[in-house]
Amino acid sequence: MIKDKTPYRILVVEDNLGDQVIVEEYLTEHLLRPEIIVATSFGAAKKLLDEQSERIDVILLDLTLPDISKETLIEQTGQINTSIPVIILTGYSDLDFAVKSLSVGISDYLLKDTISPLVIYKSILYAKERQRFIMSLRASEKKYMDVFHLSPEPMWVYEAETKKFLDVNNAAVDRYGYTKDEFLAMTLSDIRPHEEVDGFTHALKILEESKGAGAVKGGPYRHQIKDGTIIFVDLRFNTIDFKGEKAIIVLATDVTKRVARIRAIEEQNEKLKEIAWTQSHIVRAPVARLMSIVDMLGGSPELNESERNKLLTGMRNSADEIDLITRDIVRKSKRILTDDSVSK
Repeated sequence: MIKDKTPYRILVVEDNLGDQVIVEEYLTEHLLRPEIIVATSFGAAKKLLDEQSERIDVILLDLTLPDISKETLIEQTGQINTSIPVIILTGYSDLDFAVKSLSVGISDYLLKDTISPLVIYKSILYAKERQRFIMSLRASEKKYMDVFHLSPEPMWVYEAETKKFLDVNNAAVDRYGYTKDEFLAMTLSDIRPHEEVDGFTHALKILEESKGAGAVKGGPYRHQIKDGTIIFVDLRFNTIDFKGEKAIIVLATDVTKRVARIRAIEEQNEKLKEIAWTQSHIVRAPVARLMSIVDMLGGSPELNESERNKLLTGMRNSADEIDLITRDIVRKSKRILTDDSVSK
């Protein structure tokens, strides 16, 4: 039989010498050179783990130790180190306790009367693989948490059904002014202006139903921060599983300045339209009068002095009117340029 050459370092926590010998024999049947460390009490095992836990690959744990009850043993073993898989070896069949042990992170629960070299070997392999998978999940969760909490943009997670906040990042706390505890006592409606809550709920439902399996973007939306200020945000939604619950993760991009800029441009366009209308309509009247007067002066040399003076007065009045209109256009143009520089 080909033995596993993996250099396992196994901590056997067992106070019965006969069981120690049996376990060691079983281990060496499938493992080429296992390094077996024996502790005969929980205190001794704890000391070993405190000193060299990073070198232990798996723990084979007997439940009947002289210095601790089995209930306390399970609890404290999980607290000492969560990165080492633990396999229970016991002579007592207790289904309820076995289920409880597995639920708190114990890798396997084996009865001494039913174990064999192959059973222990397979249990160790499965425990190691399970632990690698758990550590991978923890690494993924840490990566998610880092991306979430270190994001410079506000982010939050809300429960899909109730719209209650489940988590918020630091950027959301800073931008909206609420503490994290305040956020977690709120729903999405609490960050919307009161008069828009009904419309927002309907729009949110449409967005959630339309995104399918991918992300969807919407906005800009009006949000109300703690001090009452209205801000504008673009939102990106996606569905996630959050601690066993269906949830929606949201990235909120503050576009308040962009919205203000667009509105300023729209206002400027309206002013420019007004100027264009002024040029095409209001200026046209005095210009037409001037042209008529010029025609009259040129085509009627027999005009007497009184008539000529009357036409000259009309020309002067029309010229003054054009000057006033021109000044008004210049003033409005300067105001537009000033408003544009301020908005930047």
